[in-house]
Amino acid sequence: MAPPLPYAGFWKRFFAYLIDALILDAVALVVFGVVFLVIGGGALLSGNKSIGDFAAAMTGFAILLLVLLFFGLIVAVWLYFAKMESSPSQATIGKRVMGIYVTDLQGQRLSFGKATARFFSKIITGLIPLGIGYIMAGFTEKRQALHDIIAGTLVMRRG
Repeated sequence: MAPPLPYAGFWKRFFAYLIDALILDAVALVVFGVVFLVIGGGALLSGNKSIGDFAAAMTGFAILLLVLLFFGLIVAVWLYFAKMESSPSQATIGKRVMGIYVTDLQGQRLSFGKATARFFSKIITGLIPLGIGYIMAGFTEKRQALHDIIAGTLVMRRG
């Protein structure tokens, strides 16, 4: 019987991403909730104001704030993945919980640039219908998803 491959399979990767998504979504929900209240949501929720008062509170400044917040959250998610995957642990919180980590093709720690390439390659992976770009991780020889192939990375199991 052959020894198990050192590569992380689809399900470990899936649950690691789910953990990371829950963490990031919780942070985003809190941030958006605070901003919502600051720009006038409190007036709407208080019951003392009409929907017209809420609409009036949505000034150009408030809309600009929401747009900046949206792009700020994209930057925060990019930095979360790129900084953590290029760190000495080579893993996000979800990957650490699942006992997996990211390397380059030679088994070395990713540079921040390579981790950034991996992050933005996920856009291409996500454009493939039916999640096939992600599902590839269950079937390729080195258990690579499309973004891993593009960025030249591997996801390995610890121990």
